[in-house]
Amino acid sequence: MREQIQQFLDFIVEEKGYSSNTLAAYSNDLSQFMDYLDSRVGSWEEVDRDTILDYIMIMKGDQEYASSTVARKVAAIKSFFHYLVDRGLLEDDPTATLDSPKVRKRLPKAIGAEELERLLAEPAQDDSPKSLRDRALLELLSATGLRVTELVSLDVDDVNLASATLRVVRSRDDAERIVPIHERAIEPLRDYLERGRIQLLRDTEEKALFLNHRGNRLTRQGLWLIVKHYVREVGITEDVTPHTLRHTFAAHLVSRKTDLEVVQELLGHANISTTQVYTQVGQEDTPAEE
Repeated sequence: MREQIQQFLDFIVEEKGYSSNTLAAYSNDLSQFMDYLDSRVGSWEEVDRDTILDYIMIMKGDQEYASSTVARKVAAIKSFFHYLVDRGLLEDDPTATLDSPKVRKRLPKAIGAEELERLLAEPAQDDSPKSLRDRALLELLSATGLRVTELVSLDVDDVNLASATLRVVRSRDDAERIVPIHERAIEPLRDYLERGRIQLLRDTEEKALFLNHRGNRLTRQGLWLIVKHYVREVGITEDVTPHTLRHTFAAHLVSRKTDLEVVQELLGHANISTTQVYTQVGQEDTPAEE
């Protein structure tokens, strides 16, 4: 049974072109489902609708997963069974009449103007290569609303300081968009490129914009740790992550009555409904207009 799961994972990468992040999520979700089935069934033909419903109830109850997590795991299971039927490996799809769990939508969290300014100012207390890098990436995150993966995937050639723009490629489908860089992020980014990055660089062939202390491309986890470090340094008690800065950027734009289609394009949202959530974020949670 696990062999079919691996075949499915190979399929979504090779033929569907899914990103490594999506692959990791599908792999984890289906592995957990398989662990549940191990002592209950001996083949995929034995898995029926009630078996899957029981698994969903366990996730909602005993495991206490968030509704969004349950919905994602169910989506992975449904995709897997669709694959088995399409490939002729299974005659009937037990998920055919299974509704996806409803997700309780939470409003995106944003931090206030004072907290944001404290956070952005902290790396400027030092002039080391890492501080120059950290100031540039924090300013860029808050000034562009990039996703974490998009930021760490940037290459030096994606930056155009003359036109104050970034070329951003979405990892899921390689879709490109041009994102303007707010003027306050230009100087920190130029300082990092001219003084910080060159000191972190180990291999002249390295194309990554943001480098770690070993001269390699900064990872998602590395970025997360950097943000957490400065959040602690300035005494912010709320849970602030790189994604929080993306939310703050979006909420700020919406509070200024920026056209939602413009915000959608800047954030790279596929659907306008995703962007519309920010209309419900209170202005008291967004940075004040300069």
